[in-house]
This record gives sequence, structure tokens and C-alpha cells, in this order.
Amino acid sequence: SKPFRTLKKAASEADAGTTVLIRKGNYNEKLVVEHSGTKSKPITFKAYNNEKVVLSGKDLKDVEGDTSLVTINNKNYVTISGLIIQDLSTDLADETVMGIYVTGSSNHITIENNNVQRIETHADNGNGHGIAIYGTGTMKDINIVNNTLQDLKLGSSESLVLNGNIDGFKVENNIVRRSDNIGIDMIGYEGTSNDKKVDYVRNGIVKNNKVYEISSYGNPSYGDDYSAGGIYVDGGKNITIEKNTIYKSDIGIEATSEHAKKYADNIKIMNNIIYDNFYTGISIGGYDENRGGTINSTISQNILYRNDTKGLYGGQLLLQHDTKNNVIERNILTAGPSRIFISNYFTTNQENKLQKNVFHKEKGETGIWIWKEEEYTSFPEFKKASKSDEESSYLDPGYQNANKYDFRLKKDSPAKKIVD
Repeated sequence: SKPFRTLKKAASEADAGTTVLIRKGNYNEKLVVEHSGTKSKPITFKAYNNEKVVLSGKDLKDVEGDTSLVTINNKNYVTISGLIIQDLSTDLADETVMGIYVTGSSNHITIENNNVQRIETHADNGNGHGIAIYGTGTMKDINIVNNTLQDLKLGSSESLVLNGNIDGFKVENNIVRRSDNIGIDMIGYEGTSNDKKVDYVRNGIVKNNKVYEISSYGNPSYGDDYSAGGIYVDGGKNITIEKNTIYKSDIGIEATSEHAKKYADNIKIMNNIIYDNFYTGISIGGYDENRGGTINSTISQNILYRNDTKGLYGGQLLLQHDTKNNVIERNILTAGPSRIFISNYFTTNQENKLQKNVFHKEKGETGIWIWKEEEYTSFPEFKKASKSDEESSYLDPGYQNANKYDFRLKKDSPAKKIVD
């Protein structure tokens, strides 16, 4: 009967066990969570009855440092649900703008059903994030579910990022689209954590997300590069990336480390549908010999369809510097305009197993495989060079309707017995 007028007042009163129901309207203020919940008494901030609740940053002035519309710092058992978070921008290179910012040692955090849009840096070397989770201390149980992140101008940063000492997370059922740098990113070894030994994101799942129209082309920090990953692991460990759909982005899924002698380790990239991306479908390994690489990882049962649409020699699967002990199996690859299936212009790949992969044979078209800097147009010769198993095949997989992106296999598909 007597609602509070401001989010600030609500946050000051919302202690353990409180649910703050926010009525419809535009709130031109920040929400800073002031208290922690407990396991039996969490704190929730949510839109009342699915009403349209907008947190807008359009009236906030440029200031140096971190600026976010929702901030959770050193808090536990907090949920943010059903909000529209938008219109925060900066012209300053030394201001980082963020829709939602979780930092410190914050545990048991859920970010769900929110729409984060139009968070923008206009500086040449600026930084912006839609949702940023920075584990400067120890973080566990971070859940980012059913959100939409869109129309972001990110500079050198990412749409949705987990960075630092984060042990246990879930990123599921989100839509990430129309933004000018990386879609979903799990990062290690950037000096984010107070403890160097655990400065990497680990033990999590990225599942059922839809990521599209993610490209760094035209971003002032990148110029004409097509280098933004739809989903990116940069130095993470024990992460499963499955059942995501990524298209019309620069790189579908990438797993490596940008730091020399550091690795993306035990990354499982499985059952994803990746098509029409500009540079490549899946990439592992460092982009040059001063980077780290990818080890002990599995790329399995993915559909890689007509990526490398800009003819950048990335092919469907790109193996770069320092890839060791990885298994690439039961994937179906259809070449794009470049006709390249596998692109491997480095000789630093060791002990990688290729088995039961199906390369789509198309009438009147020749496939190209590049392995350890050698180019092959003969499948048997590539198979021998790469030590692929006997079951790896060059044939028409028999999709139901690939033109409409229906990649189910027909009943009589010869690929079924290979990849299932």
C-alpha cells in the first residue's frame, strides 16, 4: 500500500528473505544490491507480475572507472529477474559501461529473464559489457539464464563475460545478438583474481544459447577484422559448450588461451549447430605463436555448415598454434565458398585424434583440407596425413533440408551409423 519510490531505498531495506517487486515504469537510477541473502532466505529483485520495468542509464554522466546499472559486489544468494536494462553509454576510453556487474566474492547469484540492450562505448579504445561477472575473489554458483543481450557496442570487451576466479557456473537459454564483439566469453589469466593460482573460469556449462550477428568488423578497436567469437573460452578449464546455435558471426565457437603457455583445458564442444559464420565454424589453438593453446579437449557431433562465408581461409574447423591431445570426432562438415573443410596452417599440433568425421561431398565441387601447412584435394591423402580413422568419410550426409537449416538426417542417411 505504500511502495518505496526509489530502487535505492528498496535495496537499503532488502535484507535476507526479501523479494522486491518492482512496478512498471522507467527508473533513471542505478540498482546497487546492499545486502546478502542466505540459502534459505535469498534476496530477489524482480519485475512485478511481468510488468515492463526499465532501468535506464540515459541520464548518467560520463565518469572514469566502472559504471553499471545493476551492481552486485561481495554479495550472496541474490537473484535479478525480469528487468529491461538499457541506454548506458560513454565517450571516455577509461570508463567501462556495463548493464549488470557482479564482482568481488559473490556466490549463488542468478541473473534471469532480463533484457540488456544499448550499452555502448563510443571511445576508440573503450570497453563495454552487457553482463560482466568478475571474480576478483572466489565465486561459485553463478547462473545466467533466459536473458536477451542485444545491440551492444563493446569496444575491446564482450557481451556476456565471466572472468577470473569463478568455479561453477551455468549460462543457458540466452539470446545474444547484434553486437560488435564477442558474444559469450569465459576468461582466465588476465590478472582479474586476487589469487593468481585460480585466476580462470572453470567447471561450468554453456548450453542452449542462440548467438548471432556478432562481428568485430567496423568496431573501432578492430577495424576490418572478423575476429569476434560467438562463444569463446580464453583460458578456461572443464567447460562444456553444448546444444548452442551460432550463425552470422565471425567465429562460431573458439577455445584457446591468449596467454603463452596457458591453455583452454578439457573443453567439450558438443552437439552445436554452427552455420554461415564469416571466418570459421570452430577454432582451437592460439592465433599466433606468442599465444597459448588448447589441450585435452573434445569437439564432437557438431554440425558445421557453410562457414568461412567471407573467404578468409578459416574453413569449417580451424586448428591453430599449440593444440595437443584433442579429440575431433563424429562431426559433419559442409564446406563454404572457400571449399576448405579443415584449415591448419601451423605445425605445432600434436597427438590430436580425428575419427568418424563426415565431410560433405557435393556434386561438381572439390573439397580442400589443409593439414600442417600442406594442402590436400584428395580425401584419402588427407586421411593418411592427419591419421584419421577408417570410418571418417567423404559423402553426402543426407540432411532433411539444409537450405532451411534443418540438419536432421534422413532415415536412409549414410552418415547416421558413423556419427551417432
